[in-house]
Amino acid sequence: MKVVNLVAEVDEEKCKACRTCERVCPVLAIKVENGKAVVNPERCRGCAACEQRCPDYAITMAKREEPVVVGVSMNSVDYNQVIELCLRARLHPEQIICCCTSTRAEEVAAAILLGARSPEDVSFTTAARTGCKVGCIQSILRLLGAAGIEPSPPKGGWQWYCRTPTVWDIPEKVKQRYTGRGFRFEDDIRLLERVIAAPLQGVIVIPMRGRRKA
Repeated sequence: MKVVNLVAEVDEEKCKACRTCERVCPVLAIKVENGKAVVNPERCRGCAACEQRCPDYAITMAKREEPVVVGVSMNSVDYNQVIELCLRARLHPEQIICCCTSTRAEEVAAAILLGARSPEDVSFTTAARTGCKVGCIQSILRLLGAAGIEPSPPKGGWQWYCRTPTVWDIPEKVKQRYTGRGFRFEDDIRLLERVIAAPLQGVIVIPMRGRRKA
């Protein structure tokens, strides 16, 4: 969950419609229309990517009149389904997968169960990936893949970082080749599986709706 206090604003006199802002917005909140960048303030999550990347310094971040709280409540989904999806992605439900916004795997899983179908959807509903926008896309793509969703980057490109292999994806031949050189793949797998299987903290059981946050 994130409190958004800022919103992007465009100086039309400086904007040259280069579309850099379109390509870097993690929630698709800005696009070029009639030769100028236009911000949808309802979508903007205040990450400042457009401001930081604009080559003409045409975008600044302004304070919102009213802060916007972004997040997905665990009360809106069956928590047992959240657990199942996280485990399929080999993530602990309470594992933080976006350090910049402290977003947990469970919240991204809940967003997917509620209809998110891309990293941009996830970012819009949870605010994950609105900080550094680098590492967390890996876990988001893993959760989407575990739900049977394989999204493609938006047209025009964005800094999507392709899914990197996990320790479970390493071929047996590679393991055998490098185990004798100090790599301990099976030990890593056992450790990670202990993390994934660790008891949940701060949840209560509700008979009709599975589990939810206390």
